[in-house]
Amino acid sequence: MTDSQDSGEQLNGVSDSASSLASILLMTQEMLELARGEDWSKVTSLEEERRNLLATCFANPIPDAQSQLFSEALAAMLQMNEEMIGLLEAAKANVAIKRTDQKYKKNSLAHYLDIEESH
Repeated sequence: MTDSQDSGEQLNGVSDSASSLASILLMTQEMLELARGEDWSKVTSLEEERRNLLATCFANPIPDAQSQLFSEALAAMLQMNEEMIGLLEAAKANVAIKRTDQKYKKNSLAHYLDIEESH
């Protein structure tokens, strides 16, 4: 293989990695939008795809010329992940509150029905 062929393949590898990273960022943004809409099943589905893309993207070392780009992209992705985690925690808390409210209503209704039957 000639040096120019080797450089061309390396350039394609960098281009592929950068393209994969861009896809991952777009997917993360989509996941965040879905999380804001509380569509957790789609978020979960996309997370599996994203995990596979990340494994492929980082299968090879990051070229020095791309390290700044990758660092900034990873920082953006981590920030979106943190927001998604916050949304998930809020959704979990909301479900817990609704569950507690439902249990209270059920107990109140059962108590009311017991009183009605005893009269």
